[in-house]
Amino acid sequence: MNRNFLSRSRMNSCGLVAAICLGLSAVNIAAFSPQAVAQQQQQTRTLSVTGQGTVSIPTSKSVVRLGIQAEGKTAVEVQEEVARRSSAVVELLRSRKVEKLETTGISLNPVYNYQNNRQLLTGYTATNTVSFRLDTAETGKLLDDAVKAGASRIDGISFVATDEAIERARLQVLQQATKDAQKQADAVLSALNLTRRGVVSISINSASAPMPQPLMRAASLQAESATTPVIGGEQEVRASVTLGISY
Repeated sequence: MNRNFLSRSRMNSCGLVAAICLGLSAVNIAAFSPQAVAQQQQQTRTLSVTGQGTVSIPTSKSVVRLGIQAEGKTAVEVQEEVARRSSAVVELLRSRKVEKLETTGISLNPVYNYQNNRQLLTGYTATNTVSFRLDTAETGKLLDDAVKAGASRIDGISFVATDEAIERARLQVLQQATKDAQKQADAVLSALNLTRRGVVSISINSASAPMPQPLMRAASLQAESATTPVIGGEQEVRASVTLGISY
């Protein structure tokens, strides 16, 4: 083979390698030029803002916890009495078509009397607790009827909106929280003479309706001729949304 041809081939190969190396160097220099770095920083600058939303909606349901309590000399006697009265109360509640009826507590405890530093067993006390939900407008009448059926305590009453109303409010507060986050971002960026470009991340932190605190606890029930008044209130639905906003 011609030596001149081999020499020219080697020179051409070296020239091609050098050109590639120079090309890569140019790309690297361009990638790390001040203009490129500034442009990359501009693309990755984000502001994290959390918005809040709250809506108050009227309640229309009552969540009630009723207690049936009895005392007696023997455990069997007391338990049978509570069972009898509990069955009557549950039958009444089912006839009124209450929602989410369930047993929430059963207890049987000895009662002691202390005399002359001695502990004497004097009897037993038993309690059966049930919870349920119904329209607030019907609650007062039902409580009065529950007394006649055998209930002896109100362990708690709270007021809630319907599931459908809570879901509608949840969607509303999510929109409210999102708009609040955008307003906060615009205020901050405007103060810095910057412009909001777009949303790069979204996080829903919470969107719920906290259970209201019980209105009454361990209140004794007494039958009266007039219907017990029960008046509901409002329930808050809250949401929190965090936006990552580029600028």
